[in-house]
Amino acid sequence: MLTTEQKDQITRQGMNLQLVEEQIQNFKNGFPPLEIQAAASIGDGIQLLDEASLKTCLETYESKSPQKKIVKFVPASGAASRMFKDLFSYLEKGGSDLSNDAFTATFIQKLADFAFYEDLDSSLQTTGDSIAAALEQKNYPLIVAHLLNPEGLDYGSLPKGLLKFHRYPEGSRTPVEEHFVEGASYALGEGNTVRLHFTVSPEHQEKFESHVAKIRPQMEAKFGTTFEISFSQQKKSTDTIAVDMENAPFVEEDGEILFRPAGHGALLENLNDIDADLIFIKNIDNVVPDRIKEPTNTYKKAIGGVLLDAQEAVFAALVALDAGISESSVQQAATVYTEKLGSKLPPNFASLNLTEKATFLRTKLNRPIRVCGMVENTGEPGGGPFWVKESDGSLSLQIGETAQLDLTNPAQKALFQQSSHFNPTDLVCGVKDYKGNKFNLLAFRDPKTGFITEKSKSGRELKAQELPGLWNGSMADWNSLFVEVPLITFNPVKTINDLLRDVHQ
Repeated sequence: MLTTEQKDQITRQGMNLQLVEEQIQNFKNGFPPLEIQAAASIGDGIQLLDEASLKTCLETYESKSPQKKIVKFVPASGAASRMFKDLFSYLEKGGSDLSNDAFTATFIQKLADFAFYEDLDSSLQTTGDSIAAALEQKNYPLIVAHLLNPEGLDYGSLPKGLLKFHRYPEGSRTPVEEHFVEGASYALGEGNTVRLHFTVSPEHQEKFESHVAKIRPQMEAKFGTTFEISFSQQKKSTDTIAVDMENAPFVEEDGEILFRPAGHGALLENLNDIDADLIFIKNIDNVVPDRIKEPTNTYKKAIGGVLLDAQEAVFAALVALDAGISESSVQQAATVYTEKLGSKLPPNFASLNLTEKATFLRTKLNRPIRVCGMVENTGEPGGGPFWVKESDGSLSLQIGETAQLDLTNPAQKALFQQSSHFNPTDLVCGVKDYKGNKFNLLAFRDPKTGFITEKSKSGRELKAQELPGLWNGSMADWNSLFVEVPLITFNPVKTINDLLRDVHQ
């Protein structure tokens, strides 16, 4: 139980007391696992676009997108420190012999292949050093430290979006710049405008704004379009309480209760604030050089076309139900639900009367829609596509993370292992209803799909709670369509040496 003093403290911090008490109950009770019925597969939950279908989807998107307000939503919060974990470890060991450090050895051997090479060399020269001299002297710690630390390029504390990823004849580009270029290809909407929204950390926003101010005029001249850039920060009000191992509030040395950021699910609030017809979601580090952008651009437009086509059918069915409940309008809605959205009716649907069928279908159709790109599973971490039974007996498509599933259950584990695809954070969202009103996205979240993890602070163990993930539990009650996209569209940069892969050269 919370003490009176703790309740006052929570209220003073601007947190919702009832919500905090619910979070503590979640720690005590845990979250129920997501019970999957089957893995979605090609032809059963995952669409495969043949050449004709792809052409139709592209035509649909290209004909309708100029009239739509389109936003590209890019989660870009946080420092890139995890990218450099191995290099930091190398420095902490005192710059030991590279023969025992394959990661750092590769980094040093391939140094000239990184897009930031010239910047690093120039920065070293301001201190009277150079990369060439450091290599000759085998002073590898100097090179690594100058890349990571504030007296050099400070890459160890910068966000990924501001690091130089790709080299071009006219100069190297950051991920932010690559998202500008991508946006001009597939996110050009009404008013000949590309709208990009970056979620950033408070300590990094000024740097993002400065970078955007520098590159926007060049990009607008290059593409002959207007770029409208906006930023938001993960809201403090979405932080969740931390508890000790006995589920009591974790109290810091200064007597304050510890609250922690609640994972990417907290960004649902940011997404909910955006006014747009279509919102593309893509991670900051999943970008490639221009020479291989074409598949990404093509399939982004394709999933946009799938969404617009489905949305048109859904809207028409809802308008028909508004005009009158009849065998015809109910059949139209049922066909859209099962064929256009690919969902599965509950076993008792046939026994419902006409009004009950209409009520069921209206509820199911009048929801946000998302189309998710799915790539073949090659062992990368990511949410898998599954069929899940809803409380009303219908089956819906969900993205399930490993942490949500009970893999100690042999039957659930077997279904999980049958999954052939995963979602690489590749989505397009329709967030307005058939009357043009914005949905309140918070109303379509499943609050029982959060995560509990164990952490430590100041040498003490604690438990932390993450909100339902943005593209799984936070979108659990959306209408979901899954489409296979080529693996070449997924090229994340998790470590600095990932930039040495051919797709980033």
